[in-house]
Amino acid sequence: MKITAIETYVCNARMRNWIFVKVVTDQPGLWGWGEATLEWHTKSVVGAIEDISQLLVGEDPRRVEYLWQMMYRQHFWHGNGIVRGTAISGIDIALWDIVGKIHNVPCHELWGGRVRDYIRLYCHLGGGKMEDFYETAPGDASRFGELAQKAVEDGFTAFKSMAVPETMPLEGLRPVKYAEACVAAMRDAVGDDIDIMVDCHARPSPRMGMLFAKALEPYGLYFFEEPCWPETMEDIALIQRAVQTPIASGERLVGVHAFRELLEKRAVSVIQPDITHCGGLSEARKIGALAEAYRVSMAPHNPQGPVSTAASIELGFATPSYIICESVHKDVEWREDVVSEGFTVQKQGRIVLPNGRPGLGIEINEEEVKKHPFQQEVLQRTFYKDGSVGDW
Repeated sequence: MKITAIETYVCNARMRNWIFVKVVTDQPGLWGWGEATLEWHTKSVVGAIEDISQLLVGEDPRRVEYLWQMMYRQHFWHGNGIVRGTAISGIDIALWDIVGKIHNVPCHELWGGRVRDYIRLYCHLGGGKMEDFYETAPGDASRFGELAQKAVEDGFTAFKSMAVPETMPLEGLRPVKYAEACVAAMRDAVGDDIDIMVDCHARPSPRMGMLFAKALEPYGLYFFEEPCWPETMEDIALIQRAVQTPIASGERLVGVHAFRELLEKRAVSVIQPDITHCGGLSEARKIGALAEAYRVSMAPHNPQGPVSTAASIELGFATPSYIICESVHKDVEWREDVVSEGFTVQKQGRIVLPNGRPGLGIEINEEEVKKHPFQQEVLQRTFYKDGSVGDW
């Protein structure tokens, strides 16, 4: 059995271009689907996949770990950068899809079987609609409350918001009070039985991140995400130690070595590897095992397309440290047209029941993908009030 081709299919989904990866074999009808979506770097990732494919065409797709080692270690440059790491991830996910199909079992059965009966989904405010999630003004606390109530009406028992505004390295009380008002409005709208997450997008400086964490501590957040740059892990650790709120980070980290440092510093309560960036399912499984050794929870970053979601769910069913699955369902109205899925979702509680199909249990409709060709992603830039460059 040999790999004959590695193909990419780009599907524009407004804020991001989904990059679907198809690994084709010499066995009729046997291929695997992966995803390598990386916002604002679509052409770079597609080129990286083309470069890496030279290593794999002609190889046996069943030797997943061997092929992963080749992708990561060959061509001299290791695959620990975001572009190459994303390219490796997309191919690796597709290889696992193939192996599951060969053995006629879902991927989670390849990894020791189910460790849980269901997985809970959480949503973004607005269901992932760009205008609601990213562009709701931080001063509009009532709007945060309305969107929170809508998430609960849609069946979710947990949701994420971006209630922390963009701030300069040091500001006064105003942005902190804004964030506090928004979180208070959400808590008032949904009560104490719903889990609320706040994502800072690593916008704040370490000091501002600390101020936000302290201000929001009374509201019992499920977790507080990326309070400052991941490059300053010591500061994330300081925030973790200063508040009772669980701190989460890791979506921008590539590879198990980066997560080892995060865990060694006891910097977080929740790690968030992105399966489409960190090295694919092969590396995510190693990261999950490391988290288990430290008794730290795992909640993969997953705002991308449907293959990423299917991969996260398969990982979750076989990984003890996994606690919840990030999902978007209203980023584009035609999302369900491009994919068929083997798992089922109960609307009340947004509970995912196991996939029964082989591999990832999904199939991509290539004709539907063609209806949404590449477009340059929506430009997002941030400047502070004095004109200096900020973090989006």
